[in-house]
Amino acid sequence: MQVLGIDVGGSGIKGAPVDTETGKLLAERVRIKTPKNAEPEPVAEVVTEIAKSFNWTGPIGIGFPAPIKSGVAMMAANVSEKWVGTNVDDMFTKITGCDCTMINDADAAGLAEMKFGAGQGQPGTVIMVTLGTGIGSAIFYRGVLLPNTEFGHLEVKGQDAEYRASDMARQRDDLSWKKYAKRLNKFLSKMERLFWPDLFIIGGGISKESDKYIPLLKIKTPVVPAQLLNEAGIVGAALAARAEK
Repeated sequence: MQVLGIDVGGSGIKGAPVDTETGKLLAERVRIKTPKNAEPEPVAEVVTEIAKSFNWTGPIGIGFPAPIKSGVAMMAANVSEKWVGTNVDDMFTKITGCDCTMINDADAAGLAEMKFGAGQGQPGTVIMVTLGTGIGSAIFYRGVLLPNTEFGHLEVKGQDAEYRASDMARQRDDLSWKKYAKRLNKFLSKMERLFWPDLFIIGGGISKESDKYIPLLKIKTPVVPAQLLNEAGIVGAALAARAEK
C-alpha cells in the first residue's frame, strides 16, 4: 500500500510517499520550514502544499508533536496553543481533500523503527526517544505501542527534560558533545530507573551524529541510533494511516 507520510516538526514539515510493505520512500522527501508560531491554518497549508507537490489524492498519515486521542490534539508543545482541543484528523482531511490519519510524532517514529529498524524482533520493553526541537518518546512492550507518552516533560533538575537535553537545548547552550551527553545521560538514567527498558533507540535529526555522543553515555541499558534516521517519522505516519484502513 502507498501512503503519503508527513512529519510535522517544530522547525520543519517534511513528507514523502511511502511503500508501507517495505518502509521505503518512493520519492525524494519534501521539506518546508514550519510557519512561525506553528498555528493550525498555516501548518495545514504547508501539509497541503506537500501533498500537491506529489499530486497526491490517496491516504495521508501525519505525525504531530502532541498527544492525539480520537483525532484530537490534547496539548501543545513547540506548536501554537490553538491546536489544543482541535480535531486535527477532520481539519487536515477537509483542507487537503484526502483521508488523513493523525498520530503523535514520536509514536510514528517508534512504529517505523519497531517494524523496519533498530527495534525489529526486540523482546521486552523498548523506548524510542526523539531529540529535536523538544524530546518525543514512544514505549513498546513486546512490540505493542503504549500511545501518547510525554517523557520529554519529566522533571530533571527542576526543569522539563527537553529544556535541558533536546537537540535545540544543545545548540542553544552551545554544548560540547561531552557536556551534551552528560545531560542526556541524566534523562536516560531517570527513564532507566522508572521503566527498566531493554533497549533505548535514539531518533530525530541528531541521530545521524550518534557516534559523537552515544559512546559517552554511562547507563546500563543498550542505546542505539534509529536506523531510519530522520525518515522514521514519515514512515511511521504512513504505517499509522495504513493501520486505519
